[in-house]
Amino acid sequence: MGPIMLDVGGTSLTQEDKELMQHPLVGGLILFSRNFESVEQVTNLNIQIRQAAQKDFLIAVDHEGGRVQRFKEGFTLIPAMGTLLQKVKQNANQNPYKSTSINANTTIETAKTLATHCGYVMAAEVQACNIDISFAPVLDVNGISEVIGDRAFDSLPEQIITLAEAFIKGMQLAGMKATGKHFPGHGSVKADSHIDLPIDHRKKLEIEAFDMLPFKQLIKANKLDALMPAHIMFPDVDSQPVGFSSYWLQKILRQALGFNGVIFSDDLSMEGAKSAGGFIERAEAAQQAGCDMLLLCNNRKGCIDVIDNANIEVNKVSSQRMQKLLTTSNFDAKQLKQRQQWKNSVQFIEKYRDN
Repeated sequence: MGPIMLDVGGTSLTQEDKELMQHPLVGGLILFSRNFESVEQVTNLNIQIRQAAQKDFLIAVDHEGGRVQRFKEGFTLIPAMGTLLQKVKQNANQNPYKSTSINANTTIETAKTLATHCGYVMAAEVQACNIDISFAPVLDVNGISEVIGDRAFDSLPEQIITLAEAFIKGMQLAGMKATGKHFPGHGSVKADSHIDLPIDHRKKLEIEAFDMLPFKQLIKANKLDALMPAHIMFPDVDSQPVGFSSYWLQKILRQALGFNGVIFSDDLSMEGAKSAGGFIERAEAAQQAGCDMLLLCNNRKGCIDVIDNANIEVNKVSSQRMQKLLTTSNFDAKQLKQRQQWKNSVQFIEKYRDN
């Protein structure tokens, strides 16, 4: 499986799209809101993609819930992960039969149940459209980063671990592999890596003891099949942004934490990636640092330039890792909505919709 994940511009494929997908270096595609009109249309688009690629091909989407949910019409609206605890507490306060005090253990257990239902519905509905993975869950701490904000489960690493593990349980029930992001944490730096290169001047020990905890614990528990590093520079740790740093990706992530899953680069068209140079230099630096798959989005010219001129290769070990992310589920949207498990999960989520 090739190391490049590209995108397409519309709701159907052009001849150029089809030709690019057949290139040996291209192994996947990420979908955006612009690629979606309806459940039926996006399902047919994915069938076209697989037919055009003529090989194992990884199709992905950012479908976390809240403000990062690419498909809405015909899909269950998943709440932002950072609102789950709040919704449970508000629901309990509005219950006329509640006890005089809300039990903290009951609240967290209910929030875990809600997270599991959200993970299941998100994953099942995405896979019913012939998509392999959603890049979820977000494991960043909800700190000062506005681009993260309520995409994060909580402001405390321990709560993130608890709720993210429950969310992943739901994903796994649907048959989807989990991708944690943005390693080692984007929440404690204000700048948005989509439009800037965030620089975090904290010491390594502080990062390890706080932001990195959800990643560390969920890797240890063998809950993460893939990770996406942040386009952030930590000068006290390494001179390169995380996604271009062999120190972060090899020495810390692979060796110290023992992570053996797929490492996706974040989108190499983002401003936070420009420190590595042009598109060719970014792709080469990301693969050399240890990324298995390189996301080249929203710049077709840059993508073609990388395919034609970059010194990157199909790596056997990376390919084997990525193969494991392909869905084994075999159901469509109509069949999914006949399942009692889906009905129960949607009903549970709806209970907290307006709270």
